[in-house]
Amino acid sequence: MATEVTLQTQIRCPHCGVQQQETMPTNACIWYWQCPQCQALVTPKKGDCCVYCSYATMPCPPVQLGAHCCDE
Repeated sequence: MATEVTLQTQIRCPHCGVQQQETMPTNACIWYWQCPQCQALVTPKKGDCCVYCSYATMPCPPVQLGAHCCDE
């Protein structure tokens, strides 16, 4: 049974609120994201595996499939 994964998401800067459309990679964890407006370097919230799981409208592809995103 195949599960469809959404790669497009909107990530939101927790510092200034700007949102940006992103395509999430399927082969890498994204632990840092630099806001294009305020230049803040955003990291995941405690307990989240990546910035998408913390600040985006969709969690990362592995989490969407019910797996862990990265080796912790």
